[in-house]
Amino acid sequence: MFNDFRELSEKCAECRMCELCETRHNVVVGVGNENAEVMFIGEGPGENEDLQGEPFVGRGGKLLDKMLLAVDLDRNKNIYIANIVKCRPPKNRDPKPEEQEQCIKWLRNQVKLINPKIIVCLGRIAAQKLIKPDLKITREHGMFFKKGNFLMMPMFHPAAILRNPNQKPEAFDDFLKLRDKINEICPGVYENI
Repeated sequence: MFNDFRELSEKCAECRMCELCETRHNVVVGVGNENAEVMFIGEGPGENEDLQGEPFVGRGGKLLDKMLLAVDLDRNKNIYIANIVKCRPPKNRDPKPEEQEQCIKWLRNQVKLINPKIIVCLGRIAAQKLIKPDLKITREHGMFFKKGNFLMMPMFHPAAILRNPNQKPEAFDDFLKLRDKINEICPGVYENI
């Protein structure tokens, strides 16, 4: 367990615990406010993220940024964004369970350092890994689950919304629910905007 982000990022960049290290360009640790009360977690980096070393920077990331902005959230100011796995799975396939298990220690360390009040799981993979294995994203998105010290919410992954634009109104409604919950339990999130 590392006690600061610099050390965690350096050690994570050296990781060779699974086969994903063989094809990566960059380890994508995370981005945002390291004291955030709200943390977003996706499944893993895609091609753009792998090339730039930052999560959610492709088309899905642009959509995510627009939805965040609509509820006064900003990846550089009042939230933190990370992924379950820190290296891109080849051809953007789902991370294998063994890859998730090898990489989850980095995410656990990030969560411990940040200590958010709310964790938003972007997509099925993150929600099933962090909330419950049988979670059905199409039925349970936008609901809050209490897990230990955290309030957790599954949301549609931005890439899924791009593939199925009919989900956009539901996804936006989930962001409104998130904004209401932030105002209820951690209103300080909006002081930085």
